[in-house]
Amino acid sequence: MEAEHKRDVGRRALLIGGAGAVAAAGAAGYAGRDELARWWWRVAGRERPRVDGAVDHPGADWVAASSANWRRASRPDDYTVDRIVVHVVQGDYGDALRVFRDPLHKAAAHYVVRRDGHVAQTVRELDVAFHSGNRAFNERSVGIEHEGYVERPGDFTDAMYAASARLAAGICGRYGIPVDRGHIVAHSEVPGADHTDPGPGWDWERYLGLVRRVRAAGG
Repeated sequence: MEAEHKRDVGRRALLIGGAGAVAAAGAAGYAGRDELARWWWRVAGRERPRVDGAVDHPGADWVAASSANWRRASRPDDYTVDRIVVHVVQGDYGDALRVFRDPLHKAAAHYVVRRDGHVAQTVRELDVAFHSGNRAFNERSVGIEHEGYVERPGDFTDAMYAASARLAAGICGRYGIPVDRGHIVAHSEVPGADHTDPGPGWDWERYLGLVRRVRAAGG
């Protein structure tokens, strides 16, 4: 994640020159043009309006992660969003919010779900959160963190499943993400991941069933 951050700093410096930087990059070949094309909205001054404290999920609290733990973007204009990654904190709700606010942590998910079903949003869905340990997956996914421990499936309460399912259903609706195990994945299933969450105690059949029920109801 630190390497990704350094690459992003370099790319920001390249784009300071605006349209001139894009033209210069064109000479570097197709790969360079394709990479810079993702950032057309920044060069052209077309960034989407942002409101401090605004959330993408109704009812969520806004608890901003450190800017060191995510990258500014304009998804889905620059990156297609087609995955949700399910995480477990290995700690409590407060632990997750604390480390996401820590610039030295170099990681944050978009959302944190508490045992009682309360939801906090820490990174806008527009932006790329450093949550999966895989740059390509970070760019294409929304990360949902859950309070609790992998080895204690009893931490995954009815309220948590229900609230997370409503959250996931809304994300799927916004981006046209299919509700299946190919598109709603475990952190442990991300290529190159060294994490085990959410672990064998996470009830995928129940969770996807709840997400589908909310989607069918128009959620």
